[in-house]
Amino acid sequence: MPAEVKVEAKSARPAAQPASPPLTERQEARRRRILHASAQLASRGGFDAVQMREVAESSQVALGTLYRYFPSKVHLLVATMQDQLEHMHGTLRKKPPAGDTAAERVAETLMRAFRALQREPHLADAMVRALTFADRSVSPEVDQVSRQTTVIILDAMGLDDPSPAQLSAVRVIEHTWHSALITWLSGRASIAQVKIDIETVCRLIDLTEPTEPTEPTEKL
Repeated sequence: MPAEVKVEAKSARPAAQPASPPLTERQEARRRRILHASAQLASRGGFDAVQMREVAESSQVALGTLYRYFPSKVHLLVATMQDQLEHMHGTLRKKPPAGDTAAERVAETLMRAFRALQREPHLADAMVRALTFADRSVSPEVDQVSRQTTVIILDAMGLDDPSPAQLSAVRVIEHTWHSALITWLSGRASIAQVKIDIETVCRLIDLTEPTEPTEPTEKL
């Protein structure tokens, strides 16, 4: 991930938040089972279907252990969204977008991600609702979602070292994509409208392209 993104992501975390130690192989396997169970339950019945006791039973972990990994359902579903985005990123890397410009590639990338969520509307609704309900206690998980989305967009742009203006454009694009998900899930926007909105906001990228210096004109 580009250095600027890392710095920005770290500064968004509460100052008193200590860095979590890396998980052992066994702990990582347990965490993956939990996230898989969360996604399965959400896919079947949305936000309300994700009950912590059922997640614990489905992932074969003790309820107390589940709460040590994820203090609440909102923490769990936001982490599930980050995990889903990570999977999407892997898929996108195997088949990169084919647009001629950075704006076209980002728009195609976000629409492919949107269509993946569209195939699992209950899961998408559960994750977006959790992201909307998240308070300060969920900042680390929300930060991971934002960071993963940023990396996906920067990859589509073909950037390793984005400028402050480009990062600002990426943030606006992220906000619009999130808002488009909400309006579509609530039935207030069609897929066609979402596509128009995404393509429109991605044109901001063109405004951040470095311009070639102009030749000084000779005085007569």
